[in-house]
Amino acid sequence: MQSWQLIVQARLGALVLDISLEGDREPLALVGPNGAGKTTLLRIVAGAHRPTSGRIQVGERTLFDSSRGVDLPPEARRIGYVPQGYGLFPHLTVLDNVSFGLTAPAHFTPRQERHARARALLGELGCTGLEDRLPRQLSGGEKQRVALARALILEPDVLLLDEPLAALDITSRRAMRAFLAAYLRERDKPALVISHHVRDVLALGGRVAVIERGRVVQHGRAAELAAAPASPFVAEFFELPEPIERAGR
Repeated sequence: MQSWQLIVQARLGALVLDISLEGDREPLALVGPNGAGKTTLLRIVAGAHRPTSGRIQVGERTLFDSSRGVDLPPEARRIGYVPQGYGLFPHLTVLDNVSFGLTAPAHFTPRQERHARARALLGELGCTGLEDRLPRQLSGGEKQRVALARALILEPDVLLLDEPLAALDITSRRAMRAFLAAYLRERDKPALVISHHVRDVLALGGRVAVIERGRVVQHGRAAELAAAPASPFVAEFFELPEPIERAGR
């Protein structure tokens, strides 16, 4: 698997991020206390927030550099981003939500072709039959898959998921957890996933980065972090009533 690196050295208001992450094609789970900077990290990488100053680099590509005047627009970053709450347009059908990115000038695709691509992607994600529904007519798990399809239709190099399972009930969460873990492994491209739930993190099966106060304080396999926690948060996060090797099952 090809390796990747993300470097973010940025200031956004009072928050300072100084983060360097490395990984392969396995999903990387981001965990940390509230206010640590996890969501802000994803938003500024995706281009949804603009830092006051700093630098954002993915591999060899510079997405933002205040000293050089570089600030790529979101549509040019090749980043797929699914925010908390899914971010679906309530007035658009599922088909139009998924194909919306293909209406932007940088990715413009004729209506028939973009709808065909959206239908194919929805089918891949198990959403055939939902094309004409509005978001309010979907279950939590269906909304999550539709939001994922909308992020993937532009064929991003990196996928960013902010608490993708947080709004689901227990049954839906278990099913979506298994689906997402399998799908991200099969996709074979970098994915950064924020989670506050240890079982979601374990199900992903990749590496974990712990962020506190805008910095990475520990990075490695879940079992490694649990065996030698670098902070009280890490110790509490991986505190399970059963062995960690079994907890993700």
